[in-house]
Amino acid sequence: MSGALPAMKTVNTAVRETAPMIELKDIHKAFNQGQHNEFRALKGIDLELPEKQVTVLCGPSGSGKTSLLSIIGCLSRPTSGRVRLRGRDISGLPERFLTDIRRRTFGFVFQQFNLIKGMSALENVMLPAYPLGGDWRQLRDAAERLLAELKLGHRSAARVEWLSGGEQQRVAIARALINAPDVIIADEPTANLDTALSLEFMGILEKLVDDGKTVLLTSHDPLVVGSSLVQRVVEMRDGRIVPHVYVETA
Repeated sequence: MSGALPAMKTVNTAVRETAPMIELKDIHKAFNQGQHNEFRALKGIDLELPEKQVTVLCGPSGSGKTSLLSIIGCLSRPTSGRVRLRGRDISGLPERFLTDIRRRTFGFVFQQFNLIKGMSALENVMLPAYPLGGDWRQLRDAAERLLAELKLGHRSAARVEWLSGGEQQRVAIARALINAPDVIIADEPTANLDTALSLEFMGILEKLVDDGKTVLLTSHDPLVVGSSLVQRVVEMRDGRIVPHVYVETA
């Protein structure tokens, strides 16, 4: 690793204090497979993600971080290899089962937030929970509580395009939490934020950690990568994990 990661020490990946939430074995991902423009995004990834810890994937653009996030979060399938969730192999499950796992297990915070314009902050937060059914009033109450906890209750009725960048990110985080997921996945969460808003995000991340969430991030941001909240940093390059760069803060 570079000098941007101070006070770090190598972790013995053969021994974990906590059982892995997610296990990846020999994951490959190819796009346009068998064609002249085939691109191999992932080339034999082996990785364990302990539960209730914060893991950061870092590396240059094109290293495979986002492709790996997508597979971990059941947004796409590997070309080959095995994905286990709490010891259960989910690699070959039909799409309808993967969709249910994705909705109930994972909360996503996308780099561009992917909020629905024309809808209010409250409506955006509620949206992922509609397919799961349940009482509408309870869902609305839960969404309002999340926005209030994120200091955005006074903006719940505002259309998302009227919100600032920091407010939009908090809406995206509330939306990620509405189904009470065990795992939060965030792709470059501070890439479009200034330092003050990045620090605000890290404060929110600290609360998620305190609540026992498993968090997986991609980031180039030294503020994120070097944070004391981050237990593990995994460097990727050219679709592979760089050896001996599992690290944790001292």
